Amino acid sequence: MSINQLIFRNLKKNLKNYYLYVFALIFSAALYFAFVTLQYDPSMDETKGSLKGAAALRAASVLLVAIVTIFLLYANKIFIKRRSKEIGLFQLIGMTKSKIFRILTAENFLLYFGSVLLGILFGFAFSKLAIMILYKVTGVEAIATLHFSAEALVQTFIVFIGIYVLIMLTNFIFIKRQTILSLFRVVSSTESKVKKISVLEIIMGILGLVLIIAGYYVSSKLFGGDFNSMTKLFVAMIAILGSVILGTYLFYKGSVRFTFNLIRKKKNGYLSVNEVLSLSSIMFRMKSNALLLTIITTVSALAIGLLSLSYISYYSAEKTAKNYVPNQFSFTSKDASERFKDILQKNQIAFSDTTIDVLQVEADLSSVMETKIEATSSSTGIDPSKTQLSVISDSSTKGENVSPKEMYFTGVSDLQKTFFNLKDSGRIVWKSKKEKILQNYIGMKKDSVISIPFTGGLPTAVVNDSVFQKLKKGMDPSLQKEFTRYTGIDIKNESQLKKANTLFQDQHFKGGQSSRLETIQSQKKNMGLTMFIVGFLGLTFLITSGCILYFKQMDESEEEKPNYTILRKLGFTRGDLVKGIQFKQMFNFGIPLVLGLIHSYFAVKSGWFFFGTELWAPIIIVMVLYTALYSIFGILSVVYYKKVIKEAL
Repeated sequence: MSINQLIFRNLKKNLKNYYLYVFALIFSAALYFAFVTLQYDPSMDETKGSLKGAAALRAASVLLVAIVTIFLLYANKIFIKRRSKEIGLFQLIGMTKSKIFRILTAENFLLYFGSVLLGILFGFAFSKLAIMILYKVTGVEAIATLHFSAEALVQTFIVFIGIYVLIMLTNFIFIKRQTILSLFRVVSSTESKVKKISVLEIIMGILGLVLIIAGYYVSSKLFGGDFNSMTKLFVAMIAILGSVILGTYLFYKGSVRFTFNLIRKKKNGYLSVNEVLSLSSIMFRMKSNALLLTIITTVSALAIGLLSLSYISYYSAEKTAKNYVPNQFSFTSKDASERFKDILQKNQIAFSDTTIDVLQVEADLSSVMETKIEATSSSTGIDPSKTQLSVISDSSTKGENVSPKEMYFTGVSDLQKTFFNLKDSGRIVWKSKKEKILQNYIGMKKDSVISIPFTGGLPTAVVNDSVFQKLKKGMDPSLQKEFTRYTGIDIKNESQLKKANTLFQDQHFKGGQSSRLETIQSQKKNMGLTMFIVGFLGLTFLITSGCILYFKQMDESEEEKPNYTILRKLGFTRGDLVKGIQFKQMFNFGIPLVLGLIHSYFAVKSGWFFFGTELWAPIIIVMVLYTALYSIFGILSVVYYKKVIKEAL
């Protein structure tokens, strides 16, 4: 038999073992080619120009390469291990290691680049859908076309040739280091199975749980006022990250085994077949897989967290824009507002307008703001006893009037409420040049009534008109902004809003004149692109990590096949074994998933208000979708185990 015949026969024989590896290659190549195509698509010019999307896509493509490389190297490691006996037989019949390596290289070349070419074809077909999705989430009005990019093709081949070289290098090192005897033992060598749990494992298990809980606790206090400087915040964030990651590692290293050992002891060692096939196996294997599972859990949490935060911003775009631009069109300049009114009248667009006088007054908020945010090298800090606030009269608002002794805040976002640690009541002292005015603070409202150029990101104080006039007479000229009157314009007929917005844009207003519709579109473009990129990378990691866990289950099923043969001979049915396997997969896939979801929840919960106004709907949607896709690999592993159990007898 010639070498060429041997290569093709081996390839045909091993194809059933490589089908998932082929899928991984096709998927990786398709995803990467489709992603890189976006950088070179002419129809993307508007998106790239307005959002600096090209730079973001290039950075994301680098991360994509890293994820794909690690995944393919790991998949190759599993499959070269499964062929170890075959490599050993080649050596027994007299083949040199160099010749064996050349045979494997030729086989891999055909399989690898055949899969990559197929992946590029799928990626080309998928690229138009990817662009359509991107246009949809960013709100860009353009026609998506099917565009083949030679630059993307060259870049894809360069990347995958580089990965191929790395794979061949790992194969060469593997063959070079193994003896004939060790090659026959590679598959049969099981992972660490320590029968008796040690005191060290118990300590690690308890410590792992303590570190994770401690990390969650600190994250819940992160922006609650306990850490009132950038240095303290930075140290706290590093501590949370280190605590949770180390805790996760120790959790897999000791906590799972420790917990399941307690369950086994409680049952006095009398385990059902379900528990033998699930709890016992997981107890012994999770310890040796601790590092891999820690990486999968951490990156899963990162992917879910980043996607949740970007979706929170996207989902909250309209409400956030309303806080920045209270009316459909907001003006700080009287001339600009009058000019826009004239344009609307000329175009027969009916509108209503609101004008509000705004004062800048220094106040002592010590009794309502608990936290003093310390100054840093890049910030002057905020002192509650000397805070400059925007003040308006209650006669300018649509809300209830307040008495001369009372006031309230409006335009208070979740970020302001949390970051400044505002109370619901207290006393405020206004410092005018003529006198100090003491008022009772009676609460806060979320709706903004003046635009952000007036507020500077702080709440707006609403006082009785008589108090407002006193403050106006005693105002400090040095505190006042160049604009002192806010003008808001709303279009009466909603169908004319787009036309009015176009007229607004045509004027190229400067200096604080804003359109709410334009602000919404801008935020959706920015966060839509971020969400698209994070979603793309998140999907890549989800599928790669799911495949890695699936590959591990394939390996474990082959190792445990003799156990299934014995159990079948003892009288257990296929149904009995399958129930145990289903229970086992719930733990194998469920523990990393649940831990990743909990990690991401606490991470998002600690600082979601920086990104938007809505928390629950976006985070639930992301988590449910991620869980559904992730569960597919658990189902596939059960299907594979069914096949192994069927062949066991």
